Amino acid sequence: MRSSLLTVVILLIILALQAQGPVESAPLVNEGDGPYGQLIIRGATLINSTGAPPIGPVDIIVENDRITQIQTVGYPGVEIDSSRRPKLAPGGKEVDAHGKYVLPGFVDMHGHIGGRWQGADAEYVFKLWLGHGITTIRDPSCGNGLDWVLEHKKLSNAGKITAPRIFAYTVFGQGSYDPISTPEQARSWVQENAKRGADGIKFFGLSPKLFSAALDENKKLGLRSACHHAQMEVGRWNVVSSAHAGLTTMEHWYGLPEALFTDRTLQNYPADYNYQDEQDRFSEAGRLWKQAAPPHSKHWNSVMDELLALDFTLDPTFNIYEASRDLMRARRAEWHEEYTIPSLWRFYMPSKISHGSYWHFWGTDQEVDWRENYRLWMTFVNEYKNRGGRVTAGSDSGFIFQLYGFGYIRELELLREAGFHPLEVIRSATLYGAEALGVDDEIGSIEIGKKADLIIIDENPLANFKVLYGTGAIKLTDDNEVIRVGGVRWTIKDGIIYDAKQLLEDVKVIVEEQKSEENFEIKQPGRS
Repeated sequence: MRSSLLTVVILLIILALQAQGPVESAPLVNEGDGPYGQLIIRGATLINSTGAPPIGPVDIIVENDRITQIQTVGYPGVEIDSSRRPKLAPGGKEVDAHGKYVLPGFVDMHGHIGGRWQGADAEYVFKLWLGHGITTIRDPSCGNGLDWVLEHKKLSNAGKITAPRIFAYTVFGQGSYDPISTPEQARSWVQENAKRGADGIKFFGLSPKLFSAALDENKKLGLRSACHHAQMEVGRWNVVSSAHAGLTTMEHWYGLPEALFTDRTLQNYPADYNYQDEQDRFSEAGRLWKQAAPPHSKHWNSVMDELLALDFTLDPTFNIYEASRDLMRARRAEWHEEYTIPSLWRFYMPSKISHGSYWHFWGTDQEVDWRENYRLWMTFVNEYKNRGGRVTAGSDSGFIFQLYGFGYIRELELLREAGFHPLEVIRSATLYGAEALGVDDEIGSIEIGKKADLIIIDENPLANFKVLYGTGAIKLTDDNEVIRVGGVRWTIKDGIIYDAKQLLEDVKVIVEEQKSEENFEIKQPGRS
């Protein structure tokens, strides 16, 4: 039996990644403070992510990395009665969070740990994530190799490196040097993947026989799965097919419009379309949602109901395609100057071979198409949430002008644009991510018994998500002075306190050193 073309393509990608080696490992040092036998966060306003409104001031007591008490200690604008406050034990640590906001650590459901092509090593990526309050990531491909990712996962869990918590989802077929062409081979690979310690599998699409066998075996083993339904196989297996077969999470949006077709079975590809040409691929993708059933129509509702009944998770990654609808905005994002390393900037530039670098003649018509694409896509995602569906937050940074950490905060803004209430955005970014990973009994909300994964910030993110960016938000003072406010103050992961602002300063140094070594200056495409 011949393997599908997509299987061969994926195998070639995996072999290329293995040949180029993993990115540089994270230094064996934890730059956080703690953990402590007792940690008390004093006087914060609590946003606990369960859907409850903010409440404060509260004291949060952590003992040996577990939240043991959440004590309301007063009223807004009223001096706190110290007699009502929990006492600090000998050797304990206090964090003064009066006037600040505390919320659960963010879960990035689509976080690639750098890339050799981008030149982004682990320290650079991890510090950008932690500096933006991201305490957990799911690596959906393990592009550095499963063993490399599992080693960093182990070191992170042990508090031996400065890094978020890691969940490793291997690309289907990773580690196999021969194409997988039978259901038996597919099941065997899934079994071996589980034995090696992977948390799940990332698919790009397979023939129906292989996909159904792999998902069935994966489900039997109790592992989770994600899929980017690539166009090479989506014509015979879309999101609904995957959900019924046991897929737990869909990435991006590919495969969903195809499930919503009513007057066709395939995307309207032009005669000269070539999937290997990134400009073709992304230009036509921007016209895809218009080919689907209109919002709230009978078939549109039917597909949504099927996915809801299966407890299926959408991980839209809105941010990673934003350059398609507004290229200049993405290219000119202010953080590129100080936080984007030279090799990553070069990777973003127009290229025939770099994934997502399709900016050869991106025009007004393509951006108009993509804005309509977003409107229809966001309508589905928002309604899915309204009907009780799980929507998570993922960034897919390292591509298409999106930078680690910064791209994730932009994802929160885009969920808000889609129609989510700010509290719903935070829930998607925390509790729903934990649920999708199967660890909501451990992380994802600020509740007694859970691990101490927390973010502390001076400004109210519910009023303006821009205050979560490392570059902060612009604000005019009462004295008519323009200042910057916000940026995460402390990120706490496993009870270890990280100075988020210092982590981002470290990244600035990394970037400046690389620029100095290369005498590099960021320039816009086509400018000498």
